[in-house]
Amino acid sequence: MKCHYCDREAAYAAEKDGIKVGLCERHFRTQVESLADSEELAAIREQIDIDRTE
Repeated sequence: MKCHYCDREAAYAAEKDGIKVGLCERHFRTQVESLADSEELAAIREQIDIDRTE
């Protein structure tokens, strides 16, 4: 499977409702970094109160 964004081989793949999408290492990291900085994730953290250390 190829990356959704480029022609590299996909290192990661996700499937939902029968649709499968692959990401190479570089684009996977980009997407994770984007999610980490998103307001949506901040709202989820606030809802579930993630303030614990392990």
